[in-house]
Amino acid sequence: MDIKKAVYEISNADVNKCPATDVPEYAFIGRSNVGKSSLINMLAKNNSLAKTSQKPGKTLLINHFRIDDGKWYIVDLPGYGYAARGKDQRREISRIIEEYILGRQQMTCLFVLLDIRHKPQKIDLEFLEWLGEHHVPFAIVFTKADKLGPVAGARMVEEYKQVLRQTWEELPPIFVTSSEKSTGRQELLDYIGDINSRLAQEKNKPLEELRQPANNQSMTNEP
Repeated sequence: MDIKKAVYEISNADVNKCPATDVPEYAFIGRSNVGKSSLINMLAKNNSLAKTSQKPGKTLLINHFRIDDGKWYIVDLPGYGYAARGKDQRREISRIIEEYILGRQQMTCLFVLLDIRHKPQKIDLEFLEWLGEHHVPFAIVFTKADKLGPVAGARMVEEYKQVLRQTWEELPPIFVTSSEKSTGRQELLDYIGDINSRLAQEKNKPLEELRQPANNQSMTNEP
């Protein structure tokens, strides 16, 4: 699959004001400065689609990008874990994130971005556990693979898998990407395309079933 057209549609802090559609949405989230906007631009082959910034913590809203004339959406969510934000702003960002992830039925898969250069961080592991507790379908996307050699990158991914296996019965889908070199672009788009194809074949099912994991993996972690 490829993206032929990507257009910014709307930004807001209220999930009830998201586009009134019944098409799949693929949301991207991660810690601040993980390369989320760059990854979205890489997928769309449009460097001006999602705004990038050298200053972390700039995404404060739910940003919708309409793909191929509304066949599906990319959603850019605020980053979590930015310590420089004030307490009130952190609380507001958490509300936005939770209300979208748990309340938006069109949210078909959440892509959780992790910087491949960093060892497993407590805040990321806790967020993954929260997703598991709420049965949210997600995939892990390692970013900035160009910053490490292939051997070092593979070692970091394997280390992360080992940590996850301590509490998870099955691992979610995992992708390794580089926005600079377009690494992993086709794999991510093909994954989305496969889900879209399955949903098109099952289009008469209730909208909430869009949230079921496409690979039938268990997304619930062990107690």
